[in-house]
Amino acid sequence: MSQQQPLHLALLIGSVRTERFGHTVAAWFAELAAQRSDLTLDVIDLAELPFDLAGPSRTPSPEMTALLARSRPRLQRADGYVVVTPEYNHSFPAALKNAIDWHLTEWAAKPVGFVSYGGIAGGLRAVEQLRQVFAELHAVTVRDTVSFHGGAATFDGAHPRDPESCGAAAKVLLDQLGWWGRALRQARADQPYGE
Repeated sequence: MSQQQPLHLALLIGSVRTERFGHTVAAWFAELAAQRSDLTLDVIDLAELPFDLAGPSRTPSPEMTALLARSRPRLQRADGYVVVTPEYNHSFPAALKNAIDWHLTEWAAKPVGFVSYGGIAGGLRAVEQLRQVFAELHAVTVRDTVSFHGGAATFDGAHPRDPESCGAAAKVLLDQLGWWGRALRQARADQPYGE
C-alpha cells in the first residue's frame, strides 16, 4: 500500500441518546476532515448499531452476528479512529464501551484520536478513561484532543462559536492521526501486528 494513499479514518459517534449533541459535533468535525486530501472518513453512528448490552459472547445471537458483519469490516478497513464522546458522570457512555468491547483485533496497532464535549471538563475525564481502554486493545492514542467545555453552549447551530481555536485544535489532531496512521499502516504492511 502506498504511503501516498489517503488515510482512512473511522469516526465513531459515541452517544446513542435520543437528544444528543454528539451528532452535531461529529458533523462539524467531518466537515473539517473532508477538506483534507490526505484522508477519507467513514462516520459510524453507534445509535444505528444497537450492540447487545449484555456484552460480547462466544456465541452471539443471529441478530448480533448480522450487526457485527456490518460493523467489523468498516472498523477493520480503517487506518485510524476518531471517537466523539460526551462525558456522562465523569466517564464515557456505556454504549461506546460496549461497541469497543464487541471488536477486539480491529483496534490493534492503529491510532485513536478524541473529540469530546460536556460541562466544565469538556469531556476530558471520559477521554482519559478511554485512553486506558484503547491501550489494553493495543491501540495508540494521540496526545492532543478537541474538547468543547460547556457542550452545546459552545455551538451556534451547526458550528462552534469560536471556529478558529477549535479548528486549529482539529487540525493538530488530524495531523497527529495522519502521522501515526501512515507510520503504523506501513509497520503493519511490513509485519502484521503480533507476529
